[in-house]
Amino acid sequence: MSVSLVNGSYIIAGLLFILALAGLSKHETSRRGNILGAIGMGVALVFVILGVIFGTQENLGGGVALVTQQAAPAWAIAVIIAALAIGAILGVLKARSVEMTGMPELIALFHSFVGLAAVLVGWVTYFEMAAAGSFDGLHCGELFVGVFIGAVTFTGSIIAYLKLSAKISSKPLMLPAHNVLNLGAIVVFLLLTVLFVLYPEGGLGLLLLVAVTVLALLLGLHLVASIGGGDMPVVISMLNSYSGWAAAASGFTLDNNLLIITGALVGSSGAYLSFIMCKAMNRDFISVIAGGFGSDGAVKGEEKDYGEHREISAAEAADALIHAGSVVITPGYGMAVAQAQNAVADLTAKLRAKGVNVRFGIHPVAGRLPGHMNVLLAEAKVPYDIVLEMDEINDDLADTDIVLVIGANDTVNPAAAEDPGSPIAGMPVLEVWKADQVIVFKRSMATGYAGVQNPLFFKENAAMLFGDAKERVEDIIKAF
Repeated sequence: MSVSLVNGSYIIAGLLFILALAGLSKHETSRRGNILGAIGMGVALVFVILGVIFGTQENLGGGVALVTQQAAPAWAIAVIIAALAIGAILGVLKARSVEMTGMPELIALFHSFVGLAAVLVGWVTYFEMAAAGSFDGLHCGELFVGVFIGAVTFTGSIIAYLKLSAKISSKPLMLPAHNVLNLGAIVVFLLLTVLFVLYPEGGLGLLLLVAVTVLALLLGLHLVASIGGGDMPVVISMLNSYSGWAAAASGFTLDNNLLIITGALVGSSGAYLSFIMCKAMNRDFISVIAGGFGSDGAVKGEEKDYGEHREISAAEAADALIHAGSVVITPGYGMAVAQAQNAVADLTAKLRAKGVNVRFGIHPVAGRLPGHMNVLLAEAKVPYDIVLEMDEINDDLADTDIVLVIGANDTVNPAAAEDPGSPIAGMPVLEVWKADQVIVFKRSMATGYAGVQNPLFFKENAAMLFGDAKERVEDIIKAF
């Protein structure tokens, strides 16, 4: 197969990935963006595999061709086909079975595979160089960095998966001087990199590679274990960025331009998303990428007496909604857990049919990952033009008759704005308490994922509607 044909396919795939990112930036084009990304990955896989099976050659002119890659032996082709089949089957089964509430931990698990792949690529490349007896300093540096980033991504993503899936506690692991430990690990990595570039041969080179792998695995574990549950949405975008840079590093190691392009796109877009998320949560970006940021996981202010909460029935809520002129719905993770999005869409349609101005207010970190609520509402066919971001809706909440808080907690917590001692102090939130009336859909009075009590529940203009969000919304619809 011609090298030019393979490189041409890489350009096409890269362009499709860029168009995919552009499409994913808007609700209306997100489905198209997803499809373009899948097509781009399909093109890349097909031509990479064909290049491995048939080999590649470069035409030098005059009927002379330079073989740049030998065709793979039959056993290698069989292994590749088997791996593709197993991966495809597992991917399809998982994609069909996963609930929307399980998407964050699934993404974290996918990131771990990217990190592990980068580690394996680095190790295999080192053994190939050792077998050939040829060590290039620049190439050694590339694979060393790739192994480090990949190992950090691998264990960090595993811990994120375990926290998000509630298999381990979401509370942070607060070791003494944990920031010093992180900084020390980075310094040791830099020293090991210099040594490996200078002395990659023999037992010393192998020992250094083992050392950086172990160091990175422990660092990835500590980075994410040190982060409290309330900050996990930022962790997902951070790990997304790490996985991209790990893929780019593997591209340099394998001399594969497409991996470099794709990894850079994922890494840079993930870093920018992390920056946006940090701004939305009032977090310092540098502290995020260094690990151990945000809430220390302590539950503060829980002993404070906020008074008694007030309850409301579904019939009373229905009567209030019918007579309202404007309604804003602020969904959260609880809506996803209850799978209430279709019922909420039905409620929205009925209220709009009665002349009520209904809009949605979406916090940037509502749910467990960016865009979680947007995807759910799009799935339920809620019109895009009434789904607004926090910055677009906040100024209107003071003039809103009723706000329905459906399964949200930390993202509507006034403690972020009013209590300097709160773990979420300074975090921008939806200022729902400024509305004339607030109805909170919740299963109980328990705290949210950040472990912080919400004074909203005790305010005079707020009422609690307890129970499963989907069932309570359906009860309201029946009461119309």
